[in-house]
Amino acid sequence: MHIGHRFRTCFRSGDCVLALLAVLVAGCGGGGGGDGPAIQAQAQTITFAAAPTLAVGGSATVSATASSGLPVVYHSDTPFICTVVEATGVVTALAAGNCTIGADQYGNETYAPARQTLTVVISVNPAQTISFAAVPDLTLYSTATVTAVASSGLAVTYSSLTPAVCSVDAARGLVTDLAAGNCTIAADQAGNATYDAAAQATRTLTVAAGSAPATVPGAPAGVTATLGSVAGTVAITAGATESGGSPITGYTVVSTPAGITASGSTPTLTISCPVTCNGYAFAVAAVNAVGTGAYSAPADVITRYDIVETFYEPATQPNNSIFTGTFTFDSTTGAVSDLKGSLTESMTGGCATLVGCAGSYGSVPMTLVPLNYQLSSMPVTLGGVSGLLVTTFALTTTNTFYNGFGGDGWTPAAGVAVGGVYYGFPTAPNPFSGGVGNAYAMIFINTADPTAPLAQAQIDRLAYADCTSGGMMGAVCMTGTSQAGYGSVGTMGGYPISQVITKR
Repeated sequence: MHIGHRFRTCFRSGDCVLALLAVLVAGCGGGGGGDGPAIQAQAQTITFAAAPTLAVGGSATVSATASSGLPVVYHSDTPFICTVVEATGVVTALAAGNCTIGADQYGNETYAPARQTLTVVISVNPAQTISFAAVPDLTLYSTATVTAVASSGLAVTYSSLTPAVCSVDAARGLVTDLAAGNCTIAADQAGNATYDAAAQATRTLTVAAGSAPATVPGAPAGVTATLGSVAGTVAITAGATESGGSPITGYTVVSTPAGITASGSTPTLTISCPVTCNGYAFAVAAVNAVGTGAYSAPADVITRYDIVETFYEPATQPNNSIFTGTFTFDSTTGAVSDLKGSLTESMTGGCATLVGCAGSYGSVPMTLVPLNYQLSSMPVTLGGVSGLLVTTFALTTTNTFYNGFGGDGWTPAAGVAVGGVYYGFPTAPNPFSGGVGNAYAMIFINTADPTAPLAQAQIDRLAYADCTSGGMMGAVCMTGTSQAGYGSVGTMGGYPISQVITKR
């Protein structure tokens, strides 16, 4: 990219305030042009220490040094095989294969940028074991939940080795006692391309005598509710339930607020809502020959969603900035929680300085910035639709942009106002040179239907910011905003174009 164009890009968003302009030109330009110091472009080299030994699921540290003495940052060129912490070089193995770690030193007025890679061979430790948690109590005709985990982290399946005495839900581990005697449950993990099948693990539950005389069942525990696969339905599942000494023959469901009821013969029921399921919680009671037992506490309707949010980046094509993540939506309260995922750095490829790139964006896989801390959820009405603007961050703080003139220091409007300058400027170290920089992605949730396609008015309010080391242009962070939503496009012309949410 031509350096003159880069200066225009650096200051496009909000026209960096005049008090900062002289300093920013030197920081944003990376040298060359204007009145800044001339770039000497002395060569520097990067040397890695020996590659560590690493197995799937493990972590180890790689170490690289630059001959210039300047700090290096690390990136994974194989993000589906391994990840790496930019500042520390801690590598985590995700899958077997060759993990390629790049070490970058972006240069300064004296030294030219340099890059070196290291291959870490990730081996497979195929053995896995299964461990049971403490077994619960089980009384005659009652239900209880057993839990087993595989050391690989893969899901286990359950089966009953005493089917005349008890049955078990293969996925959930919910055991139902059918008769007196000892109930033995097996847990299996079949393995995959990485792990061998685990040896079967078993546990025996001793069945205690039931009530005499029989009573109504106890209130079910562990009740869960989630939106069903068909619109306007909710799937409800009851957990462990005391039988009262008489076989459980069915379950009933009531809503809070009242108005929706259902019944069925199994602890898993799907109910239909008359208009909408939003705003309702659901309680479950068990039924036996004596009668209907107490209802459980009402369970909120909790559903997990996937999201992909895309920002068009005219300066880094064919790479766009993309946030890929997940979140939990509580249809009962209308709240969003646990929004997390990763943001791609479209400048990945050794061109983060924008000096001498010659259009070579996308030469290596893009670096992913983890965004794991949901710190903001703001109610809004956009295009006549009520919803939430929810934001997840790379750090446990919202501090993102320069706030020397006041303001909240993170919202897209705040970033536009100061031209995307990083938080703590000019006294805090530049993230590009080893300082700590934040990043975030902002999404829109239609609380009536999270999967509904977005109208343009809603797309216009999506935003992202990347003030981590790979997203810096001197003192300016890479951002994505729309003219209609915030009065300016992002610092490199990026703007939101789509958001797609799907139910898990």
